[in-house]
Amino acid sequence: MAENKTVILPITGMTCANCVATIERSLHKLDGVEQVSVNLSSERATVGFDSKKLQLDDIISKVQKAGYDVAYADADFLLKRLGDINDAHRLETTLKKIEGVQDVQVNLSTEKVHITYIPTLVSQHELRQKITASGFEPVVLGGEAEDAEGLAREKEIANQRKMLILGLVFTIPLFLLSMGRDLMLIPQSIGHAIWFDWLLFALATPVQFIVGAQYYVGAYKALMNRSANMDVLIALGSSAAYFYSIPVMLGWLPGHAYFETAAVIITLIRVGKFLEARAKGKTSEAIKKLLNLRPKTAHVLRNNQEIELTVDDVTVGDIVIVRPGEKIAVDGVVVEGRTAIDESMLTGESLPVEKKVGDNVIGATLNKMGMIKFEAVKVGRETALAQIVKLVEEAQGSKAPIQKLADQVSNIFVPMVIGLALLTFAYWYFLSTSLIQIEGVSIFTRALINMVAVLVIACPCAMGLATPTAIMVGTGKGAENGILFRSADALERAGKIDTVVLDKTGTITKGQPAVTNIVLIKPGLTENDLLCLAASVEKGSEHPLGEALVAEAGNRGIVLSNPQKFLAIAGLGVTAEVDGHLVAVGNIRMMEKSAISFSEIIKELDQLQKKAQTAILVALDNQMAGIVSIADPIKEESKQAVQEMLKMGLKVVMLTGDNLLTAKSIAAQVGITDILAEVLPGDKVEKIKSLQKEKKAVAMVGDGVNDAPALAQADVGLAIGTGTDVAVATAPVTLMSGDLHGVAKAIRLSRSTLNTIRQNLFWAFFYNVILIPIAASGLLNPMLAAGAMAFSSVFVVTNSLRLKNVKL
Repeated sequence: MAENKTVILPITGMTCANCVATIERSLHKLDGVEQVSVNLSSERATVGFDSKKLQLDDIISKVQKAGYDVAYADADFLLKRLGDINDAHRLETTLKKIEGVQDVQVNLSTEKVHITYIPTLVSQHELRQKITASGFEPVVLGGEAEDAEGLAREKEIANQRKMLILGLVFTIPLFLLSMGRDLMLIPQSIGHAIWFDWLLFALATPVQFIVGAQYYVGAYKALMNRSANMDVLIALGSSAAYFYSIPVMLGWLPGHAYFETAAVIITLIRVGKFLEARAKGKTSEAIKKLLNLRPKTAHVLRNNQEIELTVDDVTVGDIVIVRPGEKIAVDGVVVEGRTAIDESMLTGESLPVEKKVGDNVIGATLNKMGMIKFEAVKVGRETALAQIVKLVEEAQGSKAPIQKLADQVSNIFVPMVIGLALLTFAYWYFLSTSLIQIEGVSIFTRALINMVAVLVIACPCAMGLATPTAIMVGTGKGAENGILFRSADALERAGKIDTVVLDKTGTITKGQPAVTNIVLIKPGLTENDLLCLAASVEKGSEHPLGEALVAEAGNRGIVLSNPQKFLAIAGLGVTAEVDGHLVAVGNIRMMEKSAISFSEIIKELDQLQKKAQTAILVALDNQMAGIVSIADPIKEESKQAVQEMLKMGLKVVMLTGDNLLTAKSIAAQVGITDILAEVLPGDKVEKIKSLQKEKKAVAMVGDGVNDAPALAQADVGLAIGTGTDVAVATAPVTLMSGDLHGVAKAIRLSRSTLNTIRQNLFWAFFYNVILIPIAASGLLNPMLAAGAMAFSSVFVVTNSLRLKNVKL
């Protein structure tokens, strides 16, 4: 039986969309690989495979054979209690068994261990735990890396920076000398001296084979894998100019040497790639911000003493102390104290939330007021913050449907460009002789230079980056505002929604029945007297309406009595003796059965029904004493949120199991005119289907539990609610707060992201459609072509970064 497994690998060496296609195609050839998705922007590969047929090392080896590599991180620990060579071998063996650990070196003499690992699969904290479990005490050397993958990427960017500087050191004087000769700024006796071309050759060669080595290696590996990427175009274009210039320099061919063209092409591409890498780093800033929210240390009670530990050392069951101004370390439950906590990092809502004993607290949120103690319930990768980060990373690594077109074009793009370049050369060499003779330029030279311009102007990178960069920024922006998209597909589909179906209970309303009004009938009773009697009877009841009575009494500070002779009558109500009085609390049928007259309150009952409120009748010693009305109150923001959706041109529908009269009352309060009432839970899916048959793109908004089938059936399901488990909700979109404004924000963000993707794709496609013919016509210098090609990718990434400033 297959054992399905999914791993995320950080990939290095990718330059364009063809690299994505090459890695995906190579991995699909492995027996056991079931699903592969490679993201150019995040530089990650998500691989689903059968672990019985395939091992992680097989996947990494295949990536390397395709011409790419995996980003590794390093960890160094000083080991205490390391005794002899057997201890060293045992520890090496133990650590090498951990998935993601690639190499382990234990040095017995220095008592140190060096571990090379893949940061997306294992963390330094987990490595330390494993070392500790093996009987040793690890001490981190140099401080633990908060972002190991980020450091690995930084090393890659640092190498790019070094190569760029080297390229500029040689290319700038090369360009100035060459242009100085062409513009006759240098005396002819110097510019046409034999040694001058040799000087240009000496300056160009390090650029060609040191700075440009990456492109030769990348082109070779791509061709060996029967693929062609951006490296092939750069290697072909720069090599054509460089190697043509050598026989000119040696006097074997007449004409002009183009060493500066070859060098400028490579250096400008390096400039573009360096700027692109830095810009791409900013697309994942949202994830880094989330990770940085977590505090470094926590104050924990152990053996009745308060000690300070790193957050990673907090374990389930620990009692954690949090003072005002400190952050909550991990997820837990308050066991002592009261406070207000700023949960804006989780929900996007700025108002602090009151917390008391028994309430949940969430790691990385900020304690604003009182000191509390809480019991740690979830730590490490189980916390809400860790789950959110995981969700966002998965969404950023997935592919949106709109990306398929770009991928399909990119797969055939480079071979097409090479074909067009050869056609350009053939045209200028064989068909344009008369024009070239008039200009007095060598036929071969003109054909070659125009061919080079075509090769270097083409830009598959911009096409490959157009969608994933926008998706990364969009999902990150959503996470910062309490909107979690589980996939790029969900982010794209949300922008096409035209109909929003809102479940009533818990979505439009608070989902918690509450006392709204008290009507007194028996003279001499106050509201608190009546509430005390009714709530005392309901003290032992588990009915939601009874709980609402008890809660209201608690809010008013009423001390309840202990009921005697309690009796619950199914479907009618309850009776009991309270302080020597017989008290009956129930509906009309209960009063009828008990022969208690209620004719004087018929009008009040009708009015309450029209207002969608439930009437609880209270009788004292067989006489009507009063009415307590209970309703599921509408959330304060529901009306404004609904109006916001309507202004966006969305059709808003309310879905409820309530009767039509009650449903109309609730809908009228928030401004909804389209109502689906008296719908059983099992029939909600059919209602969604019927809307979809009308060619509607439907979003279903519910609590994520009872509405799960309808959420799944809708084009986009939005789970609305709060709590630590909401991060792992099954809906494609999760709104971390209970605020309905999140629906409009999610759709607005999706629309903005889609617009950005369309802009990016327009630029990427039309850039090539317009400039390749211009290059083929001989109107574009290869150096200008290289500059335009390099900065097209930077433009796409920068355009995506504008999403960070979108107002939701």
